[in-house]
Amino acid sequence: MCGIFGVFNYKDAANITYLGLHALQHRGQESAGIVSTDGSSMIDHREMGLVSDIFNQQVLNKLKGYGAVGHVRYSTAGSSNLGNAQPLLFEYSKGPIAIAHNGNLTNAMIIKNELQHYGSIFQSTTDTEVIIHLVALSHENTTLDRLISALRRIEGSYSLLVLTDKELIAARDPYGFRPLVLGKLGDSFVVSSETCAFDLVDASYIREVGPGEILHITKDGIKSYKPFGEVKPRHCVFEYIYFARPDSYLFGRTVYSVRKAFGRELARQTPVDADMVIPIPDSGIGASIGYSQETGIPFELGLIRNHYVGRTFIEPEQSIRSFGVKLKLNAIRDAVKDKRIVVIDDSIVRATTGKKIIRMLREYGAKEIHFRVSSPPTAYPCFYGIDIASRSELIASSRKVEEIAEFMECDTLDYLTIDGIKRAIGDNDNLFDYTFCDACFSGSYPLRFPAGMELEQMELFAKKAS
Repeated sequence: MCGIFGVFNYKDAANITYLGLHALQHRGQESAGIVSTDGSSMIDHREMGLVSDIFNQQVLNKLKGYGAVGHVRYSTAGSSNLGNAQPLLFEYSKGPIAIAHNGNLTNAMIIKNELQHYGSIFQSTTDTEVIIHLVALSHENTTLDRLISALRRIEGSYSLLVLTDKELIAARDPYGFRPLVLGKLGDSFVVSSETCAFDLVDASYIREVGPGEILHITKDGIKSYKPFGEVKPRHCVFEYIYFARPDSYLFGRTVYSVRKAFGRELARQTPVDADMVIPIPDSGIGASIGYSQETGIPFELGLIRNHYVGRTFIEPEQSIRSFGVKLKLNAIRDAVKDKRIVVIDDSIVRATTGKKIIRMLREYGAKEIHFRVSSPPTAYPCFYGIDIASRSELIASSRKVEEIAEFMECDTLDYLTIDGIKRAIGDNDNLFDYTFCDACFSGSYPLRFPAGMELEQMELFAKKAS
């Protein structure tokens, strides 16, 4: 999940990047960092924690320059520690280079083992560092050509930014798993994981960085390259369901409009006689509004979120995730007492959070609780940038819907179907299967681990919890 932001040829680039990271905080709350350049040197600042806690004016004053890249992280590959916080900054024979990466590389362990065999020394346990080692070993003359050479070896998902003292390079993998967008701020170009960051810094949205596209941004302007063979894109559908902010424009649609459409489809598919529709905030709000509009059942805020607590799904430890339910959400007693309630969430992973919420609503007097999910059952792990590393973590991988409902202690439970998602997205041309990745629902993976490397690669992902 992670968020990246970069700007080049702009005065006070680090300050703009700091604001961009604020807008992308929802994509990762584990660590944050900024690397800036003034043309003669590169300076970095990275810490564990939230953007607002890490950066103050004193820190930003040290990050002077006209170019900067920033990163907010939640770990999917590599341990949760400062050594893995990004952007990563390295010095090699051609000078300093920084990289910020959103995604997972499925052949990272093969390449890492090969590089270590020939003497490469790794400073982190994150898969991102593999890219920099490949860049350093390339025989090409320019940073751009070295990066292209490195990415030809890479498989998996990546939206990334590379900064030197002369350029900013943005790249997106050929499948376009993770989002990346291009904007303009005055005469300067900005690149971000989501458009909501452009709104905060008053940048204008230009377009998405295309799957397999590389943008080379210098003081002379911007050039686009497509050095890889074209494949059918596989945008992550979970960006619509959960990851992206509702005010972002993504894959040709606003996230908010898609989430409302999910709710409308859910209402048509699984109607229920109830007194109110309440969301599990915040990512369940859009679908709840759509469900309410379609059914005429009033929308209510039956659950109130403490916004000073992070999103529980992306906390790195299960102990924090469980504790966070009580810390994060509370029900409004007068609103839910003696009511038949439709509770809408964006997804169910382990079902432990939903179970605690249902018990809370029962305790506060809810008469009936009908749980609805604005996505299909998450039954398969994701290896392209979501914190779902094994099927054992997923309740839908081993239990039927009726069994999950019994575990969660709700009166009824139902999920939106894949066909419902297709209708909500407006898949009139039946292009969903050729445009989106739904492997976490279907088990149909666009990319698999190289033969024999599944367990070793999984160990890399598992280190995040060590």
